[in-house]
Amino acid sequence: MRRTFSLSTRAAIRAAGAVALLAACGGEPEPDAYGTFEATEVVVSAQTTGQLLSFTPVEGMTLELGQDVALIDTAQLALERDQLVAQRAATGARTTEVGEQLRVLEVQREVSQRHYERIRRLHAQQAATASQLDQAERDFRSLGAQIDALRAQRRSVGLDAASADARVAQVLDRIGKSRVTNPEAGTVLATYVSAGEVVQAGRPLYRIAGLDTLEFRAYVTAPQLTAVRLGQAVEVRVDGPGGLLARPGTVSWISASAEFTPTPIQTRDDRGDLVYAVKVRVPNPDGALKIGMPGDVSFPASRTAP
Repeated sequence: MRRTFSLSTRAAIRAAGAVALLAACGGEPEPDAYGTFEATEVVVSAQTTGQLLSFTPVEGMTLELGQDVALIDTAQLALERDQLVAQRAATGARTTEVGEQLRVLEVQREVSQRHYERIRRLHAQQAATASQLDQAERDFRSLGAQIDALRAQRRSVGLDAASADARVAQVLDRIGKSRVTNPEAGTVLATYVSAGEVVQAGRPLYRIAGLDTLEFRAYVTAPQLTAVRLGQAVEVRVDGPGGLLARPGTVSWISASAEFTPTPIQTRDDRGDLVYAVKVRVPNPDGALKIGMPGDVSFPASRTAP
């Protein structure tokens, strides 16, 4: 999943003129900055491939954190899992077989070693021929080489078993991800699929955002920046049924660097000014504030400045 933001800075500036005109007509004091409301949106995507057996989200629906919202068919994954489990069992049988062969060869090598040492003593006493000594030594060393080869084979089989275990774990993980759970409590803003469709891993399923608290993004000039601080209580106003509606907010973020005023503005002089982006967190318990709604903000410190 990825996080995106609902509005560009251009949309924020387009709304500024209308709000400023409304404030002027109503005899209200001139606001310090203008902007629009936005929310942090989460795009939830499929994490495995298959047919979408069920899909709960509907635009406007409120979802809880951890709620099951979709189920992707896992029939093919289950078959792949069964095949891998069978291969893992076969690998385990090979491991057992190699272990049994090793035990047999190790017993034979012990016998061969005693025989070889006995022939060496007899040869030293000139009671055995050189040919008998060579044959005994050859048999002993041959068994040692076979044991070394089997041990290498056992290590290889062990790696095959570990690889099979990892592949089974991967399939089980994909099966687990076929059940999609909602990652964030909020309201569904848009859906991109329907039940019955075949989806690929990574395909977006729906977009959600928490609307209980929205962020008001505005732009202030460098002189105004001295009146703004993190955690500051401010007043954000929007157009309501009976005029401007004031809402309390808290400054949650101030841009660390300046930027040129975005281009959709009224005058050429404004286009050359440097501004700083500011975010204000505004509670929205009644849902009256909407994403993209224009508004203005006033900073109390700037009202009392000489």
